[in-house]
Amino acid sequence: MRGLNPRQIEAFRALILTGGVGAAANLLNISQPAVSRMIRDFQQDLGLSLFDRRGARLVPTSDALSLYAEVERAFVGLDRIAKTATELRTRRAGFLRIAALPALANGFLPRFAGQFAAERPKLDLGVSGLVSHAVVAAVAQGQSDLGFAEASIEHAAVHAERMPAAPYVAVLPRGHRLARKKRLSPKDFAGESFVSLGHSSLSRFRIDQMFAEHGVERILRIETPLSEIACSLVAAGAGVSLCEPFTASEYRTRGIVVRPFEPRIEFEYAALYPAAQRASVLARQFIDGFRAHVAAFLRREPWRERS
Repeated sequence: MRGLNPRQIEAFRALILTGGVGAAANLLNISQPAVSRMIRDFQQDLGLSLFDRRGARLVPTSDALSLYAEVERAFVGLDRIAKTATELRTRRAGFLRIAALPALANGFLPRFAGQFAAERPKLDLGVSGLVSHAVVAAVAQGQSDLGFAEASIEHAAVHAERMPAAPYVAVLPRGHRLARKKRLSPKDFAGESFVSLGHSSLSRFRIDQMFAEHGVERILRIETPLSEIACSLVAAGAGVSLCEPFTASEYRTRGIVVRPFEPRIEFEYAALYPAAQRASVLARQFIDGFRAHVAAFLRREPWRERS
Protein backbone atom coordinates (compact mmCIF):
# COMPACT_ATOMS: atom_id res chain seq x y z
CA MET A 1 0.00 0.00 0.00
CA ARG A 2 1.47 3.34 -1.03
CA GLY A 3 1.64 6.36 1.27
CA LEU A 4 -1.73 7.80 2.21
CA ASN A 5 -2.89 11.01 0.54
CA PRO A 6 -3.72 13.68 3.18
CA ARG A 7 -6.46 15.15 0.97
CA GLN A 8 -8.11 11.75 0.68
CA ILE A 9 -8.07 11.46 4.47
CA GLU A 10 -9.63 14.94 4.74
CA ALA A 11 -12.35 13.92 2.28
CA PHE A 12 -13.01 10.72 4.22
CA ARG A 13 -13.29 12.63 7.51
CA ALA A 14 -15.54 15.27 5.96
CA LEU A 15 -17.86 12.61 4.52
CA ILE A 16 -18.16 10.86 7.89
CA LEU A 17 -18.81 14.16 9.69
CA THR A 18 -21.38 15.54 7.25
CA GLY A 19 -23.04 12.34 6.02
CA GLY A 20 -23.17 13.38 2.36
CA VAL A 21 -20.91 14.05 -0.61
CA GLY A 22 -22.45 17.46 -1.25
CA ALA A 23 -22.04 18.60 2.34
CA ALA A 24 -18.49 17.22 2.45
CA ALA A 25 -17.67 19.14 -0.74
CA ASN A 26 -19.02 22.34 0.82
CA LEU A 27 -16.99 21.74 3.97
CA LEU A 28 -13.78 21.29 1.95
CA ASN A 29 -14.72 23.96 -0.62
CA ILE A 30 -14.22 21.60 -3.56
CA SER A 31 -16.53 19.96 -6.10
CA GLN A 32 -18.68 16.89 -5.42
CA PRO A 33 -16.95 14.87 -8.19
CA ALA A 34 -13.61 15.66 -6.54
CA VAL A 35 -14.86 14.27 -3.21
CA SER A 36 -16.26 11.16 -4.90
CA ARG A 37 -12.99 10.59 -6.74
CA MET A 38 -10.88 10.97 -3.59
CA ILE A 39 -13.12 8.58 -1.63
CA ARG A 40 -12.97 6.03 -4.47
CA ASP A 41 -9.17 6.26 -4.68
CA PHE A 42 -8.87 6.14 -0.87
CA GLN A 43 -10.80 2.87 -0.73
CA GLN A 44 -8.70 1.39 -3.54
CA ASP A 45 -5.44 2.43 -1.89
CA LEU A 46 -6.51 0.88 1.43
CA GLY A 47 -8.10 -2.20 -0.09
CA LEU A 48 -11.18 -1.62 2.08
CA SER A 49 -14.87 -1.02 1.43
CA LEU A 50 -15.64 2.05 3.53
CA PHE A 51 -19.16 3.00 2.42
CA ASP A 52 -22.33 1.20 1.36
CA ARG A 53 -24.71 3.00 -0.98
CA ARG A 54 -28.32 3.05 0.20
CA GLY A 55 -30.34 5.00 -2.32
CA ALA A 56 -28.73 8.43 -2.55
CA ARG A 57 -26.88 8.00 0.75
CA LEU A 58 -23.42 6.64 1.51
CA VAL A 59 -23.46 4.74 4.81
CA PRO A 60 -20.10 4.08 6.55
CA THR A 61 -19.17 0.44 7.12
CA SER A 62 -17.83 -0.87 10.43
CA ASP A 63 -14.32 -0.65 8.93
CA ALA A 64 -14.93 3.02 8.12
CA LEU A 65 -16.03 3.78 11.67
CA SER A 66 -12.98 2.03 13.13
CA LEU A 67 -10.70 3.93 10.76
CA TYR A 68 -12.46 7.20 11.54
CA ALA A 69 -11.66 6.82 15.25
CA GLU A 70 -7.94 6.75 14.38
CA VAL A 71 -8.28 9.60 11.89
CA GLU A 72 -10.02 11.77 14.46
CA ARG A 73 -7.24 11.16 16.98
CA ALA A 74 -4.75 12.29 14.36
CA PHE A 75 -6.76 15.42 13.63
CA VAL A 76 -6.93 16.22 17.37
CA GLY A 77 -3.12 16.08 17.39
CA LEU A 78 -2.91 18.35 14.35
CA ASP A 79 -5.34 20.78 15.99
CA ARG A 80 -3.13 20.86 19.07
CA ILE A 81 -0.10 21.69 16.91
CA ALA A 82 -2.04 24.49 15.21
CA LYS A 83 -3.17 25.89 18.57
CA THR A 84 0.40 25.81 19.89
CA ALA A 85 1.60 27.70 16.82
CA THR A 86 -1.15 30.29 17.31
CA GLU A 87 -0.23 30.61 20.97
CA LEU A 88 3.42 31.23 20.09
CA ARG A 89 2.54 33.67 17.31
CA THR A 90 0.09 35.74 19.36
CA ARG A 91 1.63 35.09 22.79
CA ARG A 92 -1.73 33.92 24.09
CA ALA A 93 -2.00 32.56 27.64
CA GLY A 94 -2.33 29.01 26.31
CA PHE A 95 -5.12 26.48 25.95
CA LEU A 96 -6.59 23.84 28.22
CA ARG A 97 -8.86 20.96 27.25
CA ILE A 98 -10.79 19.50 30.17
CA ALA A 99 -12.95 16.37 30.29
CA ALA A 100 -15.10 15.61 33.33
CA LEU A 101 -17.55 12.94 34.42
CA PRO A 102 -21.23 14.02 34.29
CA ALA A 103 -21.54 14.49 38.07
CA LEU A 104 -19.18 17.48 37.75
CA ALA A 105 -19.79 18.48 34.12
CA ASN A 106 -23.53 19.06 34.51
CA GLY A 107 -23.02 22.49 36.10
CA PHE A 108 -20.62 22.59 39.02
CA LEU A 109 -17.33 22.34 37.12
CA PRO A 110 -18.37 24.47 34.10
CA ARG A 111 -19.22 27.38 36.41
CA PHE A 112 -15.76 27.22 37.95
CA ALA A 113 -14.22 26.82 34.49
CA GLY A 114 -16.10 29.92 33.35
CA GLN A 115 -14.66 31.95 36.22
CA PHE A 116 -11.21 30.49 35.50
CA ALA A 117 -11.42 31.59 31.86
CA ALA A 118 -12.85 35.01 32.72
CA GLU A 119 -9.77 35.70 34.84
CA ARG A 120 -7.55 34.73 31.87
CA PRO A 121 -8.92 36.56 28.81
CA LYS A 122 -6.22 35.13 26.53
CA LEU A 123 -6.89 31.51 27.49
CA ASP A 124 -8.50 29.10 25.01
CA LEU A 125 -10.61 26.61 26.96
CA GLY A 126 -12.48 23.43 26.01
CA VAL A 127 -14.78 21.56 28.41
CA SER A 128 -16.34 18.15 27.67
CA GLY A 129 -18.66 15.90 29.66
CA LEU A 130 -17.83 12.18 29.38
CA VAL A 131 -18.34 9.04 31.43
CA SER A 132 -15.34 8.24 33.64
CA HIS A 133 -13.82 5.54 31.39
CA ALA A 134 -13.99 7.91 28.42
CA VAL A 135 -12.38 10.69 30.48
CA VAL A 136 -9.45 8.41 31.32
CA ALA A 137 -9.11 7.39 27.67
CA ALA A 138 -9.20 11.02 26.49
CA VAL A 139 -6.36 11.97 28.85
CA ALA A 140 -4.33 8.84 28.03
CA GLN A 141 -4.65 9.45 24.28
CA GLY A 142 -3.79 13.14 24.49
CA GLN A 143 -7.27 14.36 23.53
CA SER A 144 -7.65 16.15 26.87
CA ASP A 145 -5.00 17.94 28.94
CA LEU A 146 -6.88 17.44 32.19
CA GLY A 147 -9.66 15.13 33.33
CA PHE A 148 -11.87 14.45 36.32
CA ALA A 149 -13.13 10.88 36.77
CA GLU A 150 -14.02 8.31 39.41
CA ALA A 151 -10.92 7.59 41.49
CA SER A 152 -11.36 3.82 41.18
CA ILE A 153 -10.46 3.81 37.46
CA GLU A 154 -6.72 3.54 36.78
CA HIS A 155 -4.57 3.70 33.65
CA ALA A 156 -0.80 3.31 33.30
CA ALA A 157 -0.57 6.39 31.07
CA VAL A 158 -2.52 8.63 33.44
CA HIS A 159 -1.53 10.20 36.76
CA ALA A 160 -4.34 10.70 39.27
CA GLU A 161 -4.60 13.17 42.14
CA ARG A 162 -7.38 12.58 44.64
CA MET A 163 -9.83 15.45 45.03
CA PRO A 164 -11.89 16.20 48.19
CA ALA A 165 -14.33 13.34 48.71
CA ALA A 166 -18.00 14.35 48.93
CA PRO A 167 -20.76 12.63 50.93
CA TYR A 168 -23.72 11.11 49.15
CA VAL A 169 -27.01 12.80 50.05
CA ALA A 170 -30.64 11.69 49.94
CA VAL A 171 -32.81 13.11 47.18
CA LEU A 172 -36.59 13.03 47.48
CA PRO A 173 -39.57 14.32 45.52
CA ARG A 174 -41.04 17.54 46.89
CA GLY A 175 -43.83 16.74 49.30
CA HIS A 176 -42.49 13.27 50.10
CA ARG A 177 -43.12 12.11 53.67
CA LEU A 178 -39.37 11.78 54.34
CA ALA A 179 -38.81 15.45 53.48
CA ARG A 180 -40.08 16.33 56.96
CA LYS A 181 -36.95 14.79 58.48
CA LYS A 182 -33.72 16.81 58.83
CA ARG A 183 -31.48 13.82 58.08
CA LEU A 184 -32.07 10.29 56.84
CA SER A 185 -30.66 6.84 57.54
CA PRO A 186 -31.01 3.45 55.81
CA LYS A 187 -34.11 2.40 57.79
CA ASP A 188 -36.01 5.42 56.42
CA PHE A 189 -35.81 3.89 52.93
CA ALA A 190 -37.40 0.55 53.86
CA GLY A 191 -40.11 -0.30 51.32
CA GLU A 192 -39.45 2.83 49.25
CA SER A 193 -39.22 2.79 45.47
CA PHE A 194 -35.52 3.49 44.90
CA VAL A 195 -33.82 4.89 41.80
CA SER A 196 -30.45 3.11 41.53
CA LEU A 197 -27.28 3.98 39.69
CA GLY A 198 -26.08 1.51 37.05
CA HIS A 199 -24.34 -1.73 38.04
CA SER A 200 -21.04 -0.56 36.52
CA SER A 201 -20.69 2.14 39.18
CA LEU A 202 -18.60 1.59 42.31
CA SER A 203 -21.05 3.89 44.10
CA ARG A 204 -23.90 1.48 43.26
CA PHE A 205 -21.97 -1.35 44.92
CA ARG A 206 -21.29 0.72 48.05
CA ILE A 207 -24.90 1.85 48.35
CA ASP A 208 -26.33 -1.64 47.91
CA GLN A 209 -23.80 -3.06 50.37
CA MET A 210 -24.70 -0.44 52.98
CA PHE A 211 -28.43 -1.18 52.76
CA ALA A 212 -27.74 -4.93 52.92
CA GLU A 213 -25.61 -4.48 56.04
CA HIS A 214 -28.50 -2.64 57.70
CA GLY A 215 -31.03 -5.25 56.59
CA VAL A 216 -33.10 -2.70 54.66
CA GLU A 217 -35.06 -3.82 51.61
CA ARG A 218 -35.97 -1.24 48.98
CA ILE A 219 -38.11 -1.58 45.87
CA LEU A 220 -35.52 -1.68 43.08
CA ARG A 221 -37.30 -1.22 39.77
CA ILE A 222 -35.57 1.78 38.17
CA GLU A 223 -31.90 2.31 37.41
CA THR A 224 -29.81 4.74 35.39
CA PRO A 225 -26.06 5.25 34.88
CA LEU A 226 -26.24 9.03 35.44
CA SER A 227 -27.01 10.91 38.65
CA GLU A 228 -28.71 13.76 36.79
CA ILE A 229 -31.18 11.29 35.28
CA ALA A 230 -31.72 9.84 38.75
CA CYS A 231 -32.56 13.31 40.09
CA SER A 232 -34.97 13.95 37.21
CA LEU A 233 -36.71 10.63 37.90
CA VAL A 234 -36.98 11.52 41.59
CA ALA A 235 -38.39 14.95 40.73
CA ALA A 236 -41.04 13.20 38.62
CA GLY A 237 -42.08 11.14 41.65
CA ALA A 238 -40.62 7.82 40.45
CA GLY A 239 -38.90 7.17 43.77
CA VAL A 240 -36.13 8.31 46.10
CA SER A 241 -32.38 7.99 45.68
CA LEU A 242 -28.89 8.71 46.95
CA CYS A 243 -26.70 11.02 44.90
CA GLU A 244 -23.41 12.94 45.12
CA PRO A 245 -24.02 16.52 46.30
CA PHE A 246 -22.83 18.27 43.11
CA THR A 247 -25.71 17.00 41.01
CA ALA A 248 -28.15 17.17 43.92
CA SER A 249 -27.41 20.88 44.36
CA GLU A 250 -28.00 21.46 40.64
CA TYR A 251 -31.48 19.95 40.93
CA ARG A 252 -32.61 21.60 44.18
CA THR A 253 -34.76 24.06 42.24
CA ARG A 254 -36.10 21.40 39.87
CA GLY A 255 -38.50 19.52 42.09
CA ILE A 256 -36.33 17.63 44.57
CA VAL A 257 -35.56 17.93 48.28
CA VAL A 258 -32.03 17.18 49.49
CA ARG A 259 -31.23 15.80 52.95
CA PRO A 260 -28.03 14.61 54.69
CA PHE A 261 -27.62 10.84 54.83
CA GLU A 262 -25.83 8.71 57.39
CA PRO A 263 -23.78 6.55 57.53
CA ARG A 264 -21.49 8.49 55.22
CA ILE A 265 -20.88 7.09 51.74
CA GLU A 266 -18.21 9.01 49.85
CA PHE A 267 -18.13 10.01 46.23
CA GLU A 268 -14.44 9.66 45.33
CA TYR A 269 -12.97 11.23 42.21
CA ALA A 270 -9.59 12.39 40.96
CA ALA A 271 -7.92 14.95 38.72
CA LEU A 272 -6.10 13.24 35.84
CA TYR A 273 -3.26 14.29 33.55
CA PRO A 274 -0.74 12.40 31.37
CA ALA A 275 1.70 10.35 33.47
CA ALA A 276 4.58 10.99 31.08
CA GLN A 277 4.76 14.66 31.97
CA ARG A 278 4.08 17.09 34.78
CA ALA A 279 0.77 18.91 34.78
CA SER A 280 1.12 22.14 32.83
CA VAL A 281 1.08 25.44 34.69
CA LEU A 282 -2.51 26.04 33.55
CA ALA A 283 -3.60 22.51 34.52
CA ARG A 284 -1.96 22.91 37.94
CA GLN A 285 -3.72 26.24 38.47
CA PHE A 286 -7.04 24.67 37.51
CA ILE A 287 -6.58 21.62 39.76
CA ASP A 288 -5.56 23.67 42.79
CA GLY A 289 -8.27 26.26 42.23
CA PHE A 290 -10.97 23.65 41.71
CA ARG A 291 -9.82 21.74 44.80
CA ALA A 292 -10.29 24.90 46.88
CA HIS A 293 -13.65 25.55 45.19
CA VAL A 294 -14.89 22.06 46.06
CA ALA A 295 -13.63 22.33 49.66
CA ALA A 296 -15.49 25.62 50.12
CA PHE A 297 -18.67 24.06 48.67
CA LEU A 298 -18.44 21.10 51.04
CA ARG A 299 -17.87 23.36 54.05
CA ARG A 300 -21.08 25.21 53.26
CA GLU A 301 -23.00 21.92 53.15
CA PRO A 302 -25.93 23.48 51.24
CA TRP A 303 -27.91 20.24 51.41
CA ARG A 304 -28.44 20.84 55.16
CA GLU A 305 -30.76 23.77 54.47
CA ARG A 306 -34.46 23.17 54.65
CA SER A 307 -36.01 23.09 51.14
